[in-house]
Amino acid sequence: GKDNPGVRHLAPGDSYTSGTGASGDAHNYPSILAARLSDSTGAKVDLTNPAVNGFTTQDLIESELGLVSRLSPELVTILIGVNDLVRGRSKESYRKSLAAIYDEVATLQLASGRTVAISIPNWSIVPAAAGFGDPSRLRRLTDDFNGLARTEATKRGFLWVDITAVSTSRHGSPGWISADDLHPGDSQYAAWADVIWESVREPWTEAAAT
Repeated sequence: GKDNPGVRHLAPGDSYTSGTGASGDAHNYPSILAARLSDSTGAKVDLTNPAVNGFTTQDLIESELGLVSRLSPELVTILIGVNDLVRGRSKESYRKSLAAIYDEVATLQLASGRTVAISIPNWSIVPAAAGFGDPSRLRRLTDDFNGLARTEATKRGFLWVDITAVSTSRHGSPGWISADDLHPGDSQYAAWADVIWESVREPWTEAAAT
């Protein structure tokens, strides 16, 4: 390939992508992922992270989706939906607006492993979850939303990365959940990034080797 081409990485989303709860921007999962990609391929990764705390799929469409055509990124990672759930949007409304987001990203026609749809983590067990309703109901709804997202992502040939298991893998360990009792801490964001990187590593490193 060319000598160290630049890679534009777009990471639209909500607090889970902006990294609410992390000690700094370097600790959100898109930043960690961008650093891994850069280290392993030698490419300069230019990350655009427009994610905003509290955003729903509708907010993403209104405020972030225009970046897809403006930036023409070579890598897109999308994690969105928990706020639709929290605000009581129906599964069908979520599916429709998510499909609109995915359709726009699909216009980029990126190669395999370069459009990454990420599940909503299992947040039902964090201490603050009870404030949003019955945790077992939240878990069921989260699984339902993720099922819809997975179907829509797979339909378009996107890479689906499920972070359900990793999001609770070290529950109870210090710093796993941030001081707000709701969002991940640095170690959890790093663990997500590991799982996401494992999924995208091969397509990227193989391309770099050719």
